[in-house]
Amino acid sequence: QVQLVESGGGWVQTGASLRLSCTSTGLTFGRRTMAWFRQAPGAEREFVAALFRGGSSTHYADSVKGRFTISRDNAKNTVYLQMNSLKPEDSALYYCAVDNSRLILSSLRNADYYDYWGQGTQVTVSS
Repeated sequence: QVQLVESGGGWVQTGASLRLSCTSTGLTFGRRTMAWFRQAPGAEREFVAALFRGGSSTHYADSVKGRFTISRDNAKNTVYLQMNSLKPEDSALYYCAVDNSRLILSSLRNADYYDYWGQGTQVTVSS
């Protein structure tokens, strides 16, 4: 059974940093695309960052570019999201997602194309 478990969320002040982790059991990342999405109350789930096809390229939402970094550790089957210079608008429930190695680049930012999701970890940034 595939399971993705996120951790590392919390409550921080503006300008602080957090590192989110997503550890998988039941699947190996291999050539899969791994991504982070977030969803604030009353808003749609939005793309944050992705490692396309196992890390052949990285992609970020414009709102986080230069502040967030996605990475992975194959030995630990874990993908990370380092978040620096956090802003109140970054507050959301953050989810990791993994595909079945079929996602194409043009669909990278579409949550519908991911096959496995974690339960989410809450990030709250106060001003």
